Amino acid sequence: MSETTGIDIPGTRRLARSLMRFATGAALLTLASCVPSDGPLTRRVVEAGAADGAYRIPQTRTIFDVVTIDQRVANGVTTHGTPSLARTFGFGSAGGAPVIGVGDRLEVTIFEAGPDGLFSTTDRKSTTIPVVVQPDGHGQIPYVGAVRFAGMTLATARTTIVDALKSKAVEPDAIVTLAGNESRNVAVQGEVNKAGMIPLGLNAEHLSEILARAGGATKAPYDTYVTLKRGGRQGTVLLQTIVDNPKEDVFVRPADQIYVTHDPQTFSALGQTERVGKVPFNTSSLSLIEAAALAGGGNLTTADPKGYFIFRYENESVYRHVVGDKRFRDLLAKGMTSDGQGRYPIIYRLDLGDPQSFIVAQSFPVRNRDVIYLSRHPATDFSRFVSIITGTLAPVTSATRTVQTF
Repeated sequence: MSETTGIDIPGTRRLARSLMRFATGAALLTLASCVPSDGPLTRRVVEAGAADGAYRIPQTRTIFDVVTIDQRVANGVTTHGTPSLARTFGFGSAGGAPVIGVGDRLEVTIFEAGPDGLFSTTDRKSTTIPVVVQPDGHGQIPYVGAVRFAGMTLATARTTIVDALKSKAVEPDAIVTLAGNESRNVAVQGEVNKAGMIPLGLNAEHLSEILARAGGATKAPYDTYVTLKRGGRQGTVLLQTIVDNPKEDVFVRPADQIYVTHDPQTFSALGQTERVGKVPFNTSSLSLIEAAALAGGGNLTTADPKGYFIFRYENESVYRHVVGDKRFRDLLAKGMTSDGQGRYPIIYRLDLGDPQSFIVAQSFPVRNRDVIYLSRHPATDFSRFVSIITGTLAPVTSATRTVQTF
């Protein structure tokens, strides 16, 4: 103890060193919890998904499954996940002759053999009668009365009129033509050059023919979607799909609604990819291996090849095929919910450390609005931590030396 100050210098130094060690330890713990992160590690995603069979985000309680991509999964997603108008509506057929409907305008020309008949004179042998089919389906013909035209073919309408006039006119005959087609229209809206009501002809027409009559799409077919609504059903495919696959060029029906929208296909690349952000397809279809190439591949120094993930909302039919009906029911019981369009959240995982993955990835399709995430390698966090410590401990060490020389 100093006689002049009464302070125990060695004890004070020990106390100061203890305080510095405590402060240093606290700083390290704080730094360890503050290491910059740009997404979950592979282990975090995989283990969280395996913990109770479904990955749960506590804040929103979103539940989804984590599925490793193999050839079975890739084939199932391709087969069941590709939108199809033919599956939704059936390809259809040319069908029979079109029938008359409410609102149609007809021209009924009636001929008679005699010069002074009901519909003939000395100057002409026929009379043309305009008929508009009323909401009750009927139309009026002189000397015949109300004829129910709705549901008849033109040939049936002719026979009906002639039969009704046989006892009243002189050797009657008739021709029934369609002057205005109001009941057999198709509505075409959106990104076409001539949107509006397109009347169907007497022959059955394909979807591509109706789009052509509407002036065609204004944008590239690989970025243009065609939605067909019929009754309570709806289906959407890329215009390029209709061009490439004749089975998708279905026959249209009266009262169909067709919407053409321009929505460039993109996916978002996140994590340790060389190119981060929204990436356009610029093609009608894109495989996972092609998407990885568009994203510039992975960062060689920070990426974890075992952690390539695709975040997606998947259609129920695809989900059930991939995980199985029992598993799907279990996920629903745990609280998994759809996005309002019948799609459910799922994560697909690809292990690029396995050579087979490069083959499988060629047949796994990337969808519009997918999020592709490449996880960082666990060693990256340790390297960052060490670099932070190296820069932070310098002033702490300097302070410790100051105390030691006190």
